[in-house]
Amino acid sequence: MSPAGQRSSPGEDDAAVIGRSLADPDLFAVIFDRHSPAIARYLARRLGAQIADDLLAETFLAAFRARRQYDLARPNALPWLYGIATNMLARHRREEARELRLLAAVPLEGAEEGHAERVAAQVTAEAMNGLLRSALARLADGDRDVLLLVAWEGLAYDEVAAALEIPVGTVRSRLHRARKKVRVVLDIPDPATHEEITRHG
Repeated sequence: MSPAGQRSSPGEDDAAVIGRSLADPDLFAVIFDRHSPAIARYLARRLGAQIADDLLAETFLAAFRARRQYDLARPNALPWLYGIATNMLARHRREEARELRLLAAVPLEGAEEGHAERVAAQVTAEAMNGLLRSALARLADGDRDVLLLVAWEGLAYDEVAAALEIPVGTVRSRLHRARKKVRVVLDIPDPATHEEITRHG
């Protein structure tokens, strides 16, 4: 157990730890121990493990520096940390979108027939993955952030709102828009539309 962990009561919520870390900075290590696995996973899924390691350190350094501004009325710091991590991701969004487009691309032009067949077989096997990456790449930055925080990280709407500092209504509208666009790319019927057709068909 870390020295910070020894000075922190297991029953203390994040707000209490952050509040006490203002006088005892080493205590902030407790926040890292509690939440770094979730933030690391989120960053790795967005950018890959290599860049995620760097951004994880930057995220918690930024959080440490901003801890005086933390709202101590919020017992769980994870949405706040997701917000900081998402801001870090913004620096890499162009690279992310470019990589997603490259992964979705099929380099068939100029290929020999045998090679083209192998590529086609690989593309068939990975079609859904490629389409999904392409769909994500086409989303607006804000829509993609909301979709992935909900779908990958399991955050509730109010937690996403806190993370991104936007109203809950904006979270709902961005999520609806993102889901609709992804369904179009993946050719998945909208459940509401399907229900309407079934009811009146």
